[in-house]
Amino acid sequence: MATEAEPLAVPAIAQESHTWLAQTDGMSSRAQLSSASGPYESSVPARIADHAVTIPSDLGADVDEATAALARFDLYASAELGAESPTLGPMSSILLRTESASSSQIENLTVGARQLALAEIDQAGSENAKIVVANVRTMEAALALADRLDETAILAMHARLLGRQRGWEDHAGKYRDELVWVGRSRISPRGASHVAPQAEQVPQAMDDLVQYLARDDVPVIVQAAIAHAQFETIHPFADGNGRTGRALVHAILRGKGVMTRTTAPVSAGLLTDTEAYFSALGAYRSGDARPIVEQFTRAGRYAAFTGERLVDDLAAQVDAARDALTARRLRSQASAWRVVPLLVSNPVVNARLLVDRLGTNEVAAQRALAQLTDAGVLTERTGMKRNRIWQHSGILNVLDQYAQQISRH
Repeated sequence: MATEAEPLAVPAIAQESHTWLAQTDGMSSRAQLSSASGPYESSVPARIADHAVTIPSDLGADVDEATAALARFDLYASAELGAESPTLGPMSSILLRTESASSSQIENLTVGARQLALAEIDQAGSENAKIVVANVRTMEAALALADRLDETAILAMHARLLGRQRGWEDHAGKYRDELVWVGRSRISPRGASHVAPQAEQVPQAMDDLVQYLARDDVPVIVQAAIAHAQFETIHPFADGNGRTGRALVHAILRGKGVMTRTTAPVSAGLLTDTEAYFSALGAYRSGDARPIVEQFTRAGRYAAFTGERLVDDLAAQVDAARDALTARRLRSQASAWRVVPLLVSNPVVNARLLVDRLGTNEVAAQRALAQLTDAGVLTERTGMKRNRIWQHSGILNVLDQYAQQISRH
């Protein structure tokens, strides 16, 4: 007979009672408005800044294993590509983008590798792709601000997320001034799976969270999991809480020294079992952080293992591109050689991107694109004489296959 796992105790949230008066949204009937109105309870987040975290020994071993796996992955990506390799920067960028796409997919924002790459050069027709690119910018801000995780940093992350998201610009980088909830109803918190704290409670709750982030006496993955769950409980923003909260995890991993070079696809691990992830958030609010810590240790191991394979597959595409240029006997000074590492982070390119990224001129950019096309590295996709776009199909396929691997779990 299996024994029940020892919990990781945290203070449970409290509830306070209120009355809701549903307002018409132009689509709901009078009967729907009437049933949507009435008593409801909102959360009162517990204070965690000074909470003594006592980790069960078996969970502690799991945490140590996952932390070591992430650290090894960080070193592996650097060693595989070389600390001075021009590919390392682009590789880090694509890992960050992969993580951002997975985090967005948890919110049902799905986008293929090509559309995401097109969005990076302002050529995407997909609104989801533009939103995911905004999430990439949030991740970049999170990592840049990792050494000072204070309120200003968190607001800056959110500003990068919603600053260009249509209809949400006025909410970017600001705490919400109204009630939010997690549920199906647009007009009422009644029956929601989680009703966040009242708006006036947000600043004090976030101040408590920032104090918790400053602690150095909690294992990093435990601290990241609890901080994330607390952030999602507070739900401090009108929109983008999930994506900002997962970006915060990476800021913690970077700021605490677990991941110093690259970004591991942790959200890809969470995405393999979203039901367990959301259930773990519920358990945290009831006073047990063990499930959310277990979700992050599992996701960390998954990210490290599959991330290594992703690095290998992308590096193989770079090697194949260089082999193709070598077979063409292209001189070593040719611009095409400089483009190859860039294709890791930008598998869809145009001449303007090369001018911006490589500091070259239009003529040299066009020559490099022609050389790469002649060598079979790139394919021109528009068939036009102007506004042409090229893609590296191999890299796009690697990224799409990784996304499909996640969805098959």
